[in-house]
Amino acid sequence: MRKLTLLLLALSLNVVLAFGQERKYLVFEFMKVETGNTINYMDHKDFLERIYQKAVEKGDITGWDFWSLKSGTDSGEFQYVTVTYYDDPVKMMTGISLPKMVEYGRDVYDTFDDNQMIQMLKDAEASRDLAVRSYMEEIARTDTEFEMKPGVLASFDLMKAVEGRFEDYEQAEMEVFQPFHQKRIDNDLMGGWRLLRTALPFGSEAKSTHMTMNFYRDYMQFFNSMEYEDLEASEEDKEAVEKGLQSRDQKWVYLATLEKAVR
Repeated sequence: MRKLTLLLLALSLNVVLAFGQERKYLVFEFMKVETGNTINYMDHKDFLERIYQKAVEKGDITGWDFWSLKSGTDSGEFQYVTVTYYDDPVKMMTGISLPKMVEYGRDVYDTFDDNQMIQMLKDAEASRDLAVRSYMEEIARTDTEFEMKPGVLASFDLMKAVEGRFEDYEQAEMEVFQPFHQKRIDNDLMGGWRLLRTALPFGSEAKSTHMTMNFYRDYMQFFNSMEYEDLEASEEDKEAVEKGLQSRDQKWVYLATLEKAVR
């Protein structure tokens, strides 16, 4: 009996670990750049791209995106957002250390010494105001082979689940809205969809608890998607959608264009 219990426990751990390895963890950094610093920030963005490419090669991260924001709560609040992808929550929380950034920087910019590289990294950080950093865990996604490349359009929809209805909201997203988005994808009206949950503890005063990421090939696909109506939806489906909408408060939506994608 003891052996059987240990075997079942080991199998359970393997399942958990296997599932955990499939999870993706994302860090969103919303940036505010003053008008006079825009050119400097763009230069530093190009400088950092090659360093993050080296970090991907070394296994520290699985990807890095740079997005320019087109709309949000306030057109002057944020202008850019970076998304760094991890395959492990510990890596996500610790990030890439300065010594590693310097090491990777020397590998790709071999004309700089350590002091010059540290100064360039500091200059890159000083060129923008990191207004918001969010740690997220991906918990659902649609089935698609959509290619993330410069020019892709996305909306980042920040949600706050109604207090006491956290599980109701996630269930609605995965059982009601995810199939709806999959239909859009199958009809070439959308590129992809992901559901993210905040990876850090939060309370009733948290501004948001979840985010959905909606991807489109271009503005044509985006506007066509906005006009899409599921004519096959039953009354039960429509009721489920309405119930799902009541389980969360859509705080705000950011429309963005992908400028850089490192994988």
